[in-house]
Amino acid sequence: MRIGIDARMYGPKVGGGGLGRYVEQLINQLQTIDHQNRYVLFLKPENYSACALTNKNFSKQKIDLHWYTLREQLSLAKKIDAAKLDLVHFPHWNVPLNLKTPFVVTIHDLILLEEPLSSHASTRHPLIHRVKYQGFKIVLRRALTKSQKIIAVSEYTKQSILKYFPQIPADKITVIYEGVTNLTHPSSTLPPPSLPTSPPAPYFLYVGNAYPHKNLESLMHAFSFFNKIQPEVKLVLAGRQDSFYEGLKKELSELDVPAKNIIFKMNPSDQELQALYQSATLYLFPSRSEGFGLPALEAMQAGTPVAAADNSSLPEILGDAALYFAPDDLEAMVAIMKKALADKKLRQELTDKGYQRIKQFSWTALANQTLAIYQSAS
Repeated sequence: MRIGIDARMYGPKVGGGGLGRYVEQLINQLQTIDHQNRYVLFLKPENYSACALTNKNFSKQKIDLHWYTLREQLSLAKKIDAAKLDLVHFPHWNVPLNLKTPFVVTIHDLILLEEPLSSHASTRHPLIHRVKYQGFKIVLRRALTKSQKIIAVSEYTKQSILKYFPQIPADKITVIYEGVTNLTHPSSTLPPPSLPTSPPAPYFLYVGNAYPHKNLESLMHAFSFFNKIQPEVKLVLAGRQDSFYEGLKKELSELDVPAKNIIFKMNPSDQELQALYQSATLYLFPSRSEGFGLPALEAMQAGTPVAAADNSSLPEILGDAALYFAPDDLEAMVAIMKKALADKKLRQELTDKGYQRIKQFSWTALANQTLAIYQSAS
């Protein structure tokens, strides 16, 4: 077969943490396991050179089209159709409406449908945002109905698809879990490691974006209460610099907590992330909705105990290797912080369970299962 992959989100630096990692690891693993099929990778100028080819059956094509844009919808299909592919894989829902090539699509979550706050969060004019949001729903529906196969990253995501789109046959959707990246051994596509430094322990950690459904304002408020009891503890929020994190920094000025006790680490490298994970006393994941929850597994791999919200996919993915709290219950969040800080034995038990839990998630397994989807869709 001749298979295309929309790899414009390749790598966490360009595509964002979870999505970028997914595309990067899928391609890296496919290059290792598949020497039969031929692949065309469609990349952006920003990550074209970062995507190293290690398999002669893989080739690259540069496409300077950003996702979620009108240009993407008008121009991407023509470029992909011109490649004369048997199948193309879109690792996200943004499939061009006029595409003729058969395709499979990965759905990571339906948060824009599930979470009103996140779906309305935008720096754009409200009218422009409404138009784009309606466009999202049209494109998503077409991606689901016209795809040959649908990959969901969790059973929770599969059930969300069936809830919002009951016309989709359940057997069209296959759940394929993501893997866990060993950040200690970064890919050669990343810049040389710096000498990362972590804040003085003890500190709690969150890694990821700051969209409203991530519930970071509640986390900061809960920490402000906790910090009155334990003023030596810091909270570190690590993610990509954007308007949402700027909003959190403004929120910090209104909290009754010393500004130095909530630390923002923007645009960390993989090596810096690994250092942050390894030295953290506790990883906190207060999100109201998650399709998978990869950073919590990265924390477990680094030996960091995890406490997470008790909803969406998180109990499915994290199992008994995490503590849980209701994401809107600030008192419960504070209680978890107190418990985890005070109980060293509990933290070690969570660490041990985390090491066992991450054995269930493998990028190699993901690539093998995804390849089976390609073959069944052809």
